[in-house]
Parts: sequence; C-alpha cells; structure tokens
Amino acid sequence: MRLGLFTLWSMVVAGGCQIEKRPPAPPADSTAAVPAAPAAPATPATPTTPPPVPSATKVIVVEGFFTPESVLHDSVQDIYFVSNINGSPTAKDNNGFISRVKPDGAVENLKFIEGGRSGITLNAPKGLALAGDTLWVADIDAVRAFNAKTGAPIDSVSLSKVGAVFLNDLAVAPTGALYITDTGIRFDDVGNVLHPGPDRVFRIGPDRAVTVAVRGDTLGRPNGIALDAAGKRFVIVEFGGRSVLAWKPGDKAPSVIAKGPGGFDGVVIIGGKILVSSWSDSTVSSYETGQEAKLITGVPSPADIGYDAKRNRLLIPIFTGNRVEIWQLP
Repeated sequence: MRLGLFTLWSMVVAGGCQIEKRPPAPPADSTAAVPAAPAAPATPATPTTPPPVPSATKVIVVEGFFTPESVLHDSVQDIYFVSNINGSPTAKDNNGFISRVKPDGAVENLKFIEGGRSGITLNAPKGLALAGDTLWVADIDAVRAFNAKTGAPIDSVSLSKVGAVFLNDLAVAPTGALYITDTGIRFDDVGNVLHPGPDRVFRIGPDRAVTVAVRGDTLGRPNGIALDAAGKRFVIVEFGGRSVLAWKPGDKAPSVIAKGPGGFDGVVIIGGKILVSSWSDSTVSSYETGQEAKLITGVPSPADIGYDAKRNRLLIPIFTGNRVEIWQLP
C-alpha cells in the first residue's frame, strides 16, 4: 500500500521518447589511385565499452482511476483488474470499486465491482489475488471474494475478531490457503500515519479458518506479498523498513534476502528475479541474488504492481496520480 504519502493526490510524471539517429552511409568506393599511407605505429588496443543494458519502456498510460492501489492480470480472460480505494485507505465508506481494463489500455468497465451496489460491500480495496475464477480482495479488516467473470459477490471473511488493522496484500498458496499482510497502521483525524500494530501475516484456510501465520517487528510493516513457487516460499516486502524478506509456513520469523531504499509496496516474481516498487525513491527495482538493479525510475507513489506474462509487461498503479502505467520490460 500506499501509506505515508497518502495526502499527495496530484503528483504527475511526464514520459519521453527517444529518436534513433543513424550515421550517414559511407561514400562509394573511389576508383582513383590513392598513394599508400605510411604505416602507423602499433598502439595498444582500446578496450570497448560494453553496450548499455536494455531498459524498460513506458508504452501505455491509463487515466481516470480513483486512488488505484493494485493491478492484477487475469491471464485466462486476458484482462487487468485495478482496485480503487476512492478515498481514505481506512474509511469504511462502501464506495471502493474494481475496474476491468484491456491490455491495450481501454477501460472496459470502470466500476465492474462497486461497493454499495448489487449487495456488494467494498470499502477500500487494496491487494488482489486470483484462485481460478475467484477474485480475492483485501479490504481493511476483511477479505472478500468475487466471481472474476461476472463480478458477483461470492464470499466474505471478516478478520475483525482477530484484530486485523490494515489488510494490505494477499497471495494464494498451492493448497488454496490465503496469506494476507497486515501493515498495522491507522490514520488520525488530520491524516498522520500511526502504527498501533502489530505487524502480522494472516492465513485463511480452505475451510475459512483464520489464524496468525507469523507476527513480529521483523516484518517491518509488511506490505506486498508474493508466492515464489520455485523457491517454495513467500516473498514479503517492508513498507516501514528496507528489507526484502523470505518466509515459509512453519518459520518463526522471516529472513532478509535483500536490502533496498525501503518504502516498499508491491512485489512480483519473474523467473529468478524479484521486482519491487518503492515509494522512497519512486522506482521499481529488480533483486536477483540479493543485488539491487534499478529497472524503472520516476514513478511517484508506485503501489501494488502487477505483471502481464503474456506480453512481458509491468503494470504500475500510480496511487496519488490516479493512473496506471504499463511498461514494456526488456
């Protein structure tokens, strides 16, 4: 999520383009005799500079959202879901909604799932996850399920009795269990961020039983969570710290696998790379073998990022800019 910069609603970023210029073609070979030039003295070979690493390119900007928090690609329908908080991240105002956006940037349905209509409750939707045709949504102190094709409500699991404070992101385990981060923050009457805690990751089993999977200050106000299937673990990123964490069920505490600028929000796993968005320096970085590499810069308030594997594109909700940016990865 999308926290300490919560009052900055008007940030914008300008994109640019590069025009490739080719050198002029060499002149045609001359048939005139040219005196031979004296041989030049041998000089040491000059080392060549390696070519620059290809960078990501912004290809589409989709405007018109209302505090977009998370973007998720449904590969079956080939559609992007965008969660819209539409107000305060902690207000139970039942005006949150979820949009459907086509990969070409066309908004198919801005309010595909809308709080306050058709018996739907949706206050401040944040993280999204898919399990088959079921779209799961983190919503303050509840997790709600909708039919991904029709938008109809399916289920709702309240975590208020176990003291959930700020449910943020969620991931689905191979068993069907849900793991949900609780960043443990609140806002006071003038918008200051408070941290009553505690920091936790909850588990909702297939039987809908709710338990605390892991808790403690080492979670650093946990925000994004993603399943690393190859590593048989979850990757969790800290909004209140600078660590990228690894954790698997049964571990008493997470382990640090990388460090970065902090203010982390979203995380996706692409092969052996961990991509993480950061509010602290307005970037998306790649962490491979623990080393940070800046992939995208100049994206203010980058929230819960998504990945389109079909097109190798990164989907970035600009929380305070009310837009989604689509970047082509190298």
